[in-house]
Amino acid sequence: MKLITFTVPCYNSAAYMDHCIETLLTAGEDAEIILVDDGSKDDTGKIADAYAEKYPTIVRVIHQENGGHGEGVNQGIRNATGVYFKVVDSDDWLDTDALQKVLTELRAHLGDEQPLDLMMANYVYEHVADNTQNVVDYKGILPEGRVFHWNEIGKFPPNKNILMHSVIYRTEVLRRSGMELPKHTFYVDNIFVYQPLPQVKTIYYMNLDLYRYFIGREDQSVNEANMIKRVDQQLRVTRIMMEAVDVYALPVTQDKLRAYMLNYFSMMMAISSIFLTLDGSPEAMEKRKQLWADLKAHDPRLYRRCCLSVAEACNLPGWLGCKLSIGGYRIAQKLFKFN
Repeated sequence: MKLITFTVPCYNSAAYMDHCIETLLTAGEDAEIILVDDGSKDDTGKIADAYAEKYPTIVRVIHQENGGHGEGVNQGIRNATGVYFKVVDSDDWLDTDALQKVLTELRAHLGDEQPLDLMMANYVYEHVADNTQNVVDYKGILPEGRVFHWNEIGKFPPNKNILMHSVIYRTEVLRRSGMELPKHTFYVDNIFVYQPLPQVKTIYYMNLDLYRYFIGREDQSVNEANMIKRVDQQLRVTRIMMEAVDVYALPVTQDKLRAYMLNYFSMMMAISSIFLTLDGSPEAMEKRKQLWADLKAHDPRLYRRCCLSVAEACNLPGWLGCKLSIGGYRIAQKLFKFN
């Protein structure tokens, strides 16, 4: 059994996947690297096969019909042999020095009486447009240098949520959560860092800049124009999260986790609402209205909680309300540089 499985979903990634894979190979025999060729039209599959031939004890390749990023992650979870599991997108990479330190710490916890469920580290936005970096860390939010539990976490500011880039799950935690990401759907990383959290009992945070997140390509899913065009996929993800976890049923020992998950889901409602508002068509406005009605029908308490959050500011009625919502979004966009 390997220490860690890295899953790299790849679709038409031939131009940049080498850099990603080369950083993962520095983990050596501790790692299993699963490259999922998602029905690519370019040389992605050939490149992946060449790595598997060169590193037969480390690299495995899965060729599948196009199923989207989520199905690539699903394939990784189904086939992983590593104790731990991390997703790395094919245009991103890991800092190799930080990776060695993380692997050393994970190895040290293999014999723990209570298994370590979640390892967290920092991630870095690598902005293409202005060649700047933005480090997202959890100093002052999470204890450092020891195993801790949910009742010891601090409050997460809106620009420092737990994202796919910052997590390494114990593989069994993911499987136990019953999570199945939808096919042909962007933004499934939100489900990945939401649905399994109640299964996590033990956490360790390393204040290291491990994950480098490349942002700014025009074809990226987080590009604003793409998010407006794909808003139905954002709605699908939000609705799945709405039903995936009954946050009000979490035990008292997870009160702080409940608070975090309520804030995260409120953010998802805000994102869905603001991109429907940016679309501005009568059809989009009707979808926004229906989303909030569905939430109210599903869980009135969760609905009331979202009404008291930033999500409500993205759901203001009328022409003036839409202008105010978009204005607030533009300010946040400049402050946090999230797309």
